[in-house]
Parts: sequence; C-alpha cells; structure tokens
Amino acid sequence: MRNRYLDVLRALAIVRVVVYHVTGWATLTLVFPAMSVMFALAGSLMAASLTRAGPAAVGRRLRRLLPSLWVLAVVFVPAMLFTGLSVSPRVLLWLFPIADPPSNNWGALALSIIWYLRDYLWFVLASPVAFWLFRRAPLLTLLAPYLLLVSIEVGIYPAPPVLREFGLYFGAWLLGFAHHAGMLRRLSGRLLYPLALALAVGGGAWIVGHPGPRGYDLNDNPLGNALWSAAFILIVLGRAPAGVAWLSRSRLADRAVTVLNRRALTVYLWHMPFVVALTPLVDVVGWSHQDPVGLAIRVLLVFALVGLVTLAVGWVEDVAARRRPELIPGGPAESADAAVRPGAEAADGAGATAGRAVVPAQRTTGEAASVEINAR
Repeated sequence: MRNRYLDVLRALAIVRVVVYHVTGWATLTLVFPAMSVMFALAGSLMAASLTRAGPAAVGRRLRRLLPSLWVLAVVFVPAMLFTGLSVSPRVLLWLFPIADPPSNNWGALALSIIWYLRDYLWFVLASPVAFWLFRRAPLLTLLAPYLLLVSIEVGIYPAPPVLREFGLYFGAWLLGFAHHAGMLRRLSGRLLYPLALALAVGGGAWIVGHPGPRGYDLNDNPLGNALWSAAFILIVLGRAPAGVAWLSRSRLADRAVTVLNRRALTVYLWHMPFVVALTPLVDVVGWSHQDPVGLAIRVLLVFALVGLVTLAVGWVEDVAARRRPELIPGGPAESADAAVRPGAEAADGAGATAGRAVVPAQRTTGEAASVEINAR
C-alpha cells in the first residue's frame, strides 16, 4: 500500500528545493530541511527494498535512478563539450557519478544538483553493509555518522569531502532505516520530544555560533544542519499521522502529489538549469530578491518550464521503474491498475512511497548575476 503521508512529505520537499533555489531564502532551510528529509525517505525505501529483496535491491535502485540522469547528460554534455569542456575519461562519470562528473563554467552552476546523485549512489552501495550493522546494533549504527561529523567539524579528523557527506546525510538515511523498522514510531513522547528538542537546540546553537557566508543557511553549516535536520525528522516521521484523508478529498491536490512523486527526479534534475537561465532577468527586468512579485513570477516560470520538460522526458522514470509510460501520472487508468495490484513496488530514487526514495543538488555555492545558487 502507498503511504500518502510520505508522498506529501516528498512533494513538499521537492517544491521547497525549487523555491529555495529561485529565491535564495535561507529561512526555508530551517523551516523545512528538505534534503535531509529526502535522504531519510530514501533510506526508509532502501531498508524496505533490502528487507524484501536483499542485496539485489542495489541494482534495482540504480536501475531506477540512472536513466533520468542519462537523459540530462545527452542534452548537456555535448553542449559543454562544444563550449570548452575538455574530453577526458572523466566524462564517463556522467554515466555513473560515483564522483563529481566534469563540467565547464556554466555547467558547474546549471548542473550543480549532481552532488545529490553522487551521494545517493554512495549511500545505496553502502546500504547492504549498513543495514546488516543496523539490525545488529541499531543505536551505535545510528550514532556513527553524527560522531564522524562532530570529529570532522571540531578538527579532530580532517576527513575527505566524501566522509563529510556521509556524516551529514547518511545519518538521515539511517533514520530512514529506523523509520522502516518502526523504531521512531515506538518512541514514547517523553523520550522523543526531549530528544528532538535537545538536537534542535544543539544544532541551533552551533548555527548561531558558526554562521556561514549567507548567515543562518543550513547548507553552509554541516554539523548544525545534521542536528537540526535530525530533530525535524524525528518529529515528522516519529509522529507521522496514520493517514492523510484530506488529500483524497481534493482531486487536484491528490494528483499534484502523485505527479511530484512520480516525476521527482526529473523535476530535481532539470529545475536548476532553468534557475540559471532565468537569472539574467534579474538585470533585464529588475526582479530583485526584494521584489515579491518578481520572485513569484520567476518561481512560476521555473515550474512552468520544468513542467514542459517533464511532459517531454518524465516518462523515462516510468520506463526505469518498469511501469507503463504516462505523460501525466496518476490518471484513472493507473488508479484502476493500482487497485488490481495493491502490492506493486514503489518507485525508487525519485518517487513514490512506502518504500520509495527521492531525489534531490552539487552543493556548489555560487553566485550568478546576483542570484546565489545552492543545491539544497
């Protein structure tokens, strides 16, 4: 059965990421730490897949994740090669981004979102071992990424960037393991709320004491991000409602949530190029960050352009998930088919629910025509 509450969380996370990239509002990262939530949902999905299929789940997850990236690469890699990107074996990383694939100057901004796929691949590959450890020592396994991050941030261990990423986001991924196992749901309020409060206070204090170049933006503060996000995840997953009946009462809202889940990877991969492409409008039209109307128009333009691309290539996510391709998911035919097959597996990487992951951007902090771009 689909978990529509998780679908709603994922849809909100995708929308938040796009709006943040257009507006640059740091407050959004505190109100809704979308990237950590998306990794937690992906971790819950991965745990469900490993429980069901064992290590074979790794191949299934990659099968669903990579085709949408290849579609993006078919368009942008030749364009970058024609505009200054050197030909080298590293270009093959666009097929399997286990490390940051090469890009030219404009591509580094437009395709900065690739960091998420890089981390996602690492987490998927590490999951069989991590899941084995988690089932034997859950608390110690959950604490390990956070202890690693603390040791890095206070200077005890000068780790390479990939380990910093494990410390920051693999903790959220493992909280997804705990969600799948029912550990978060079983926590009593007397333990869960004080724990969440302690994490939020600790993370908030670290953020205030170590502001980044954009102030209190979580993306500039790994340790504060990890602690604040862990508190948020404990609440939204540990006290998840039994259902979201209100969603089924609105056909439009229900369909929107379905589309955003089934096309989450496409939306995530393609929105940043449009954010970058529309940046010159700031100078031409005068839509500054202090102009609410201009910002609203830019957000709507980005969603409209992403919607067009989603209509054109979003069906690749259906093919990767071995579903019937659709231009707009969630139609009557699909609903009837889902009723016949209630046990159908949820979509990986960018998608659906009760066992479904999401995708979300390379944490490249950049400024383009006075618009700061970050992938979270």
